[in-house]
Amino acid sequence: MTEQVEPPSLYAAREPIFPRRVSGPFRNLKWIILLVTLGIYYLVPWIRWDRGPDLPNQAVLLDLANRRFYFFWIEIWSHEFYFVAGLLIMAGLGLFLFTSALGRVWCGYACPQTVWTDLFILVERWIEGDRNARLRLQRQKKLDFKKARLRVTKWTVWLFISVATGGAWVFYFADAPSLLVNLFTGQAPAVAYITVAVLTATTFVFGGFAREQICIYACPWPRIQGAMMDEDTLTVAYRPWRGEPRKHSEAEKAGEPMGDCIDCMACVNVCPVGIDIRDGQQMECITCALCIDACDDIMQKIGKPRGLVDYLALSDEKLERAGNPPRSVWKHIFRPRTMLYTALWSGVGVALLVALFIRSDIEITVAPVRNPVFVTMSDGSIRNTYDIRLRNKNNDERLFRIAVIGDPAIRIQLEGTPYGSVTVGADESLLQRVYVIAPPTSAPASGGLTDVRFWVEDLTNGDRAYKDSNFTGKGSN
Repeated sequence: MTEQVEPPSLYAAREPIFPRRVSGPFRNLKWIILLVTLGIYYLVPWIRWDRGPDLPNQAVLLDLANRRFYFFWIEIWSHEFYFVAGLLIMAGLGLFLFTSALGRVWCGYACPQTVWTDLFILVERWIEGDRNARLRLQRQKKLDFKKARLRVTKWTVWLFISVATGGAWVFYFADAPSLLVNLFTGQAPAVAYITVAVLTATTFVFGGFAREQICIYACPWPRIQGAMMDEDTLTVAYRPWRGEPRKHSEAEKAGEPMGDCIDCMACVNVCPVGIDIRDGQQMECITCALCIDACDDIMQKIGKPRGLVDYLALSDEKLERAGNPPRSVWKHIFRPRTMLYTALWSGVGVALLVALFIRSDIEITVAPVRNPVFVTMSDGSIRNTYDIRLRNKNNDERLFRIAVIGDPAIRIQLEGTPYGSVTVGADESLLQRVYVIAPPTSAPASGGLTDVRFWVEDLTNGDRAYKDSNFTGKGSN
């Protein structure tokens, strides 16, 4: 009887990654983007914008209860959701553009997971020290007072950041000052507390502990980007034709002339996902370019040219191996594919701007009431009923006059008022029932369908809008 051998486990425990501090232009760019994005996220809900006494004064407000989106001077109603759809299309095209030109530059610089992970690593470095100190603390088996103090302090700061993250998110959906008071006094809606709790937990776990695991296993973007990159896409890469053979390699020991790479591991030690860029393109790489800063610093110290690790395209390898100088970055960026994405992105943006500027401050919709189709009055007149919805997008209350154009014999009557006008509040809509009456001997009354046009006029500034409909007479039976 043969002894059964246990198959090897396919599971590998996660090795914690402690990136070393690095300085350089790409690291500075990441700091700038971190400050800008976090500043926008945390501060925008507190910006005020005067829209009048009857409207909210928060600059950016997603008022789901009243189905309004406010963006400074722009207001989007629920039926204008095509503006939001257009912005989402622009965001998608923007990702396609940047990925085709510069690889996963979104992941490396502006993705929320990257931004908050960078912030959490910064806090970790402030409290526990740089890479070597954090490694010693991690490998220390004994939980003494110092280790416990450092860990509790770090986790406490992480928790405060996470709570602020969840709290800032809910401020976009309600008046921020009022909601802040309600949150601390226990008077906020339950959904606000649940949202803050969920975002606090996800930020704390994802940014503090999961980190690169989210990028590798949870995010679909590394797989999607593979379909968008081509041989001219710029991405962070290593020049093996210049760097090999490395110092202490077998080839170097055999007497071959050593390349520029001294195998210092600086590029690996600064990588937030823990990969070796010298192994070629990898799914884990987020194109943050910190390895470029680290390698350039080493090259400068040993008197070698910078650029051993750099932004490269696959097409560059063949040219540079042949002895040609590196191609300009702009030749990679300005090519038919990226220009097509740019044109599409710009086209959608221009279309949204045109739609935004040509939209009217008043709107009218007309819905004929067909149950019954018409009513015969006591004097033989034929009456049709319509539900007219008026939208006043102005910041103050307006008086609107409703009229009907068609056969001269027909007349209009508004339900609930003897007048031909109604008042609509600021930034509100009004549903008004309207009766259109045709005398018994008139053509609309005896005929089938008669075209009519409903006009609404703003009596304050004279703006007008209209909607076409039909009047149904006895001849339709």
